[in-house]
Amino acid sequence: MPLAKLEQEIISCVRCPRLIAYCHAVARKKKAMYREDDYWGKPVPGFGDHDARILIVGLAPAAHGANRTGRMFTGDGTDGMGAADFLAAALHRAGYANMPISRHKDDGLMLRDVFMTAIARCAPPGNKPLRDEIMRCARFLHTELDSLQNLRIIIAVGKMAFDQMLTVFSERGVTLPRPKPRFVHGDIFKPGEEHPLLLGSYHPSRQNTQTGRLTPGMLDDIIKIAQHNLSSPRH
Repeated sequence: MPLAKLEQEIISCVRCPRLIAYCHAVARKKKAMYREDDYWGKPVPGFGDHDARILIVGLAPAAHGANRTGRMFTGDGTDGMGAADFLAAALHRAGYANMPISRHKDDGLMLRDVFMTAIARCAPPGNKPLRDEIMRCARFLHTELDSLQNLRIIIAVGKMAFDQMLTVFSERGVTLPRPKPRFVHGDIFKPGEEHPLLLGSYHPSRQNTQTGRLTPGMLDDIIKIAQHNLSSPRH
């Protein structure tokens, strides 16, 4: 399926009533600092270069971030410490983004060789999607993997995204080792020549960036690991 067609399918999805109701409720109530904004309030499609070799996979849209702006990793803060700006700045430093901030859908941000998505496409209450909700969204991940035909490496930001990508690999015929690979920042799982590498990274959430668990240098190192593996022969 072309990614443009998938985008429309994601936006119109209503398979998780709890999440749809929450997205709508947040869009109606809004956050005080965004009270003049028109919230997106729907499932959020992936964003980026359709010829990308790097796929960044997060957990889910933030209630007042992507659920407000309608674009993945966009708009959750304006101080450079929100996940959106923190990630955009790292991509900009590495030459994958034309600007170091990601504030709203029409800000002009363009990605080169990178596509961004999430394991759940709706903002979940408490930022915690249920397991069955993640599984319903898995078909979108499968379609993205099929459509991103140049894909070489997946950067899973956070343990839940990493673990779900392992599940998706298993559904795609990959035999996972026992014990199952653990999420470790900077570690790579190599599923075989027919599949992209899976690289784990701490999520660029405020909780991680403001406590120093994830620094700009650490995220730069993750991107350097991805770049090194892009320049290496297929494993």
